[in-house]
Amino acid sequence: MATGSGKTLMMTGLILYLYQQGYRNFLFFVNSTNIIDKTRDNFLNDTSIKYLFNKSISFGDKKISIQEVDNFQTTSDDNVNICFETIQGLHSRLNTPRENSLTYDDFQDKKIVLISDEAHHINVETKSGAQLSKEERKEISSWENTVNKIFAVNSQNILLEFTATIDFNNPNILSKYASRLIFDYPLKQFRVDGYSKEVKVLQTDAEPFDRALQAVLLSQYRRKIFEKNRKVAKPVILFKSKTINESKEFQDKFIKGVETLTSEKLNKMKPTAKGELLAKIFKYFANNKISLDNLLFELKEDFSAEKTISVNSKEESEEKQLAVNTLEDPNNEYRAIFAVDKLNEG
Repeated sequence: MATGSGKTLMMTGLILYLYQQGYRNFLFFVNSTNIIDKTRDNFLNDTSIKYLFNKSISFGDKKISIQEVDNFQTTSDDNVNICFETIQGLHSRLNTPRENSLTYDDFQDKKIVLISDEAHHINVETKSGAQLSKEERKEISSWENTVNKIFAVNSQNILLEFTATIDFNNPNILSKYASRLIFDYPLKQFRVDGYSKEVKVLQTDAEPFDRALQAVLLSQYRRKIFEKNRKVAKPVILFKSKTINESKEFQDKFIKGVETLTSEKLNKMKPTAKGELLAKIFKYFANNKISLDNLLFELKEDFSAEKTISVNSKEESEEKQLAVNTLEDPNNEYRAIFAVDKLNEG
């Protein structure tokens, strides 16, 4: 399913459906700690804007709760029990067992639903066929093989895989999933159905900060359009760089550029505004009596340093994952995100 089309919502519905079929224990695993933090918030935090279950869940006259567990040894037969793990952590816990941790025994006498997010990561062996590098063999021992071993322990276990990037051009992948594919909802169909915005490419040969400033003007223009139509919306810009150092340097340059921005610089952009859209933006500001001085004040406030966020290092991405996950929240004021690869998935 295309990114943004509701994979996590689909998981939520399937958890409740399978609960009705008698399943109580669910293992959610993915390759990234960031995605676990986000999904845990979506499943367990009923105060979150992204919480996906109803505040109260009932089947007949019986109320149930969604609870996180570390293992399936003493779980409730009434509630939904979810264990969250990275695939790397799962492999480590199963092969170096310790007290109150998951073991292969957890999967023998209880039927488990395994939910694999970003599931293309557990297809290294399938994708590569017999031609495997040393690094790929190491991944197999800790990823695909571990998942297959858990799945095979109990004949009633269910494995549900979700990804936006399945490679059906690979004959091994196609062979594995041809008879197992439940649902295919690619980006093209997502867009045709009207759920995705139209993606447009705007090109400019301007210097990086001037290019970023054009994006800022476009973002603020969008915000104004929403406000005029009495809609609460906060457009967000993602600035991607090739390396972490470049991203950090550009974030510093962006913050300084906004802090020292003048109405004179904005005024100089008007006659040189290339392309129909940028000219349209300045015309809209003028027609709605938004002076460049007032616009400048807004930009310095809305794109100030505290309203930018970097998610490049492991520490940054873990600390700020929930903030990035709740950008739609009215109390979330971030307008610019600086990243390299951390937001490519999930």
